[in-house]
Amino acid sequence: MTGGRAAMLADLAVRALGAEARLGPKPGLVDHRGGGAHGDMDLPLMLASAEALRPVFRSLAVAAQRMAVGSGLRTELGRIGRAGERVMLGATRGVNTHRGALWALGLLVAGAATAADEPSAVGRAARLAALPDAADAEGASGSAASPDADVPASVLSHGERVRRRFGVPGARGEAAAGFPHVVEVALPRLRQGRAAGHAEDVARLDALLAVMSHLNDTCVLHRGGLAGLRVVRTGAARVLAEGGTGTVPGRTALAELDERLRAYGLSPGGSGDLLAAALFLDMVPRHGSGAETDREAVSCRR
Repeated sequence: MTGGRAAMLADLAVRALGAEARLGPKPGLVDHRGGGAHGDMDLPLMLASAEALRPVFRSLAVAAQRMAVGSGLRTELGRIGRAGERVMLGATRGVNTHRGALWALGLLVAGAATAADEPSAVGRAARLAALPDAADAEGASGSAASPDADVPASVLSHGERVRRRFGVPGARGEAAAGFPHVVEVALPRLRQGRAAGHAEDVARLDALLAVMSHLNDTCVLHRGGLAGLRVVRTGAARVLAEGGTGTVPGRTALAELDERLRAYGLSPGGSGDLLAAALFLDMVPRHGSGAETDREAVSCRR
């Protein structure tokens, strides 16, 4: 039973990453058309990266099932996460495809491993994110380690450097706060779109744009600073104000935003990671019903 749930959660995490990658057209992000603002990524690479993380997600779930929420589990998750980053980089020949997604989804997988419902899973993940990782004392960095004020900037991830420079919460703050951009922005917009009868791709794209319009995305801040962030946030808000991606004006605004982000080299990767997290949480309660399988078929149809 324990191993079965861990395998199920790992499968849903991989499927969520695949669904986010296949979704398109996404402004500045990898999709079926190409690498977006990335010159070193494409859809096959993203899918290979997601599949390579399957055993990592399973290990995270198993650890969470065997250990109580506390510093010991947090340190074990950090160890598994850092090993998972190496697996990812090996599968992608050194390209950072899913470091942020591994952090967010890894915590949610661990949170869902013994949780009975979505709020419990998010709550457990938030408590884990707020705990220190003992490896920090050794100067560890990367998505699986908690921030440490004594770690030199030269060994910090891009996200950590941006977090310090601009004073934004970043991936760790998002998780420790209970994933507000997932729970309060992406999931409500996703479900609102479905309730309105929108196609699944439209509901998901509008959910992504809702996150983009609110999030202080460290991926964007790293590449474009505050000016780049304004381009992303105002552009995403304009698409939604035009009626969303299911309308002609909204699609026109989306195409214009995509062109601008590609020209400026801006990729809202943090928003993409949080959409994947939302899709994961959305799938968990329905697993086994067949509902999410049907939605995947709709989402991947071109």
